[in-house]
Amino acid sequence: MDYKINIEKTKDWIKSNKEPLIISGPCSAETEEQVLSTAKAISKIPNVKIFRAGIWKPRTRPDSFEGVGSKGLLWLKKVKEQTGLLTTVEVATPKHIEECLKNNVDILWLGARTVVNPFSVQEISLALKGVDIPVMIKNPVNPDIKLWIGAIERINHAGIKKIIAIHRGFYSFEKTQFRNPPMWEIPIELKRLIPGIPVICDPSHICGNKELLLSVSQKALDLEMDGLMIESHINPDKALTDANQQIKPEKLNDLLSKLIIRKKKSPSSKHNILENLRDEIFKTDVELINIISKRLEFVKEIGEYKHKNNITILQLKQWHNVIKTRLEIGKEKNLDKDFLLKLLQVIHEESVRKQIEIMEKKK
Repeated sequence: MDYKINIEKTKDWIKSNKEPLIISGPCSAETEEQVLSTAKAISKIPNVKIFRAGIWKPRTRPDSFEGVGSKGLLWLKKVKEQTGLLTTVEVATPKHIEECLKNNVDILWLGARTVVNPFSVQEISLALKGVDIPVMIKNPVNPDIKLWIGAIERINHAGIKKIIAIHRGFYSFEKTQFRNPPMWEIPIELKRLIPGIPVICDPSHICGNKELLLSVSQKALDLEMDGLMIESHINPDKALTDANQQIKPEKLNDLLSKLIIRKKKSPSSKHNILENLRDEIFKTDVELINIISKRLEFVKEIGEYKHKNNITILQLKQWHNVIKTRLEIGKEKNLDKDFLLKLLQVIHEESVRKQIEIMEKKK
């Protein structure tokens, strides 16, 4: 499906000779002193062009710190005056937008809990009609790329062309090392479906702790993300929200200095090694597709036989044997066990679907 979304290039509205784009600041604006001290320290890092701070912070439970409210916008005005940094604030209601516009906030962003609700996004998009302000849109809490695209479309249809998507990971029932597992395939698919959309990564919310920030940031850049949003606080240990994932500005500077910025394109050459390898991968993919097609032809014959002889589709003992033997072969070939298991499960699901189709047609 083609998504007709008109988006301006980030470099046309954020003047910077540094790549990637870096956004930083505290999870929450807590006091004027905390905001200004953090901003002044961050402004000394050349890569950082945008200062972020949460003003309205509704939490899971109402007895937690929920932000300072509109008075924090006055502190952000001082940040702009004293550091020259652009400012960005999360908005969740038309009233928030009104307050931000009144106080000259440069960029708005929609949070994950807002994006998950099309009613909220629609209200916000209506409030943005006729307004020329950049909007960053985080992925929804749950891994639903259509919801994410829908939010981008609604904001774009309101006339907003300066749009950035923010990848901040997704909620999962499974316990992992991440606060919000990245599920990299989703932002990659977003970039494929909406060519030209800038996508920046929010390692702070993906990781939930400081230790993983560097590795996740590097992976994001290696996957052609266009920038990073990393939370920084002048005194993280005393932070009122998300203390574990915030780092001091000097630690941020150290982290950024360790990142390897790789080329997005290989040097042009008549005998480009990378292109030759890609050609070989293409040929291999064609072989793989042909093999899968051939396998499914056998599945079809099995389905016909099962129908004719009144045998159940699922043969659990056989399926367990398939898993065991194929994983053993995969181990010999140095294939990752989890990857191979997922691949076998997907193929098995399609095999079952085809056999169900045969059974239903021949009732």
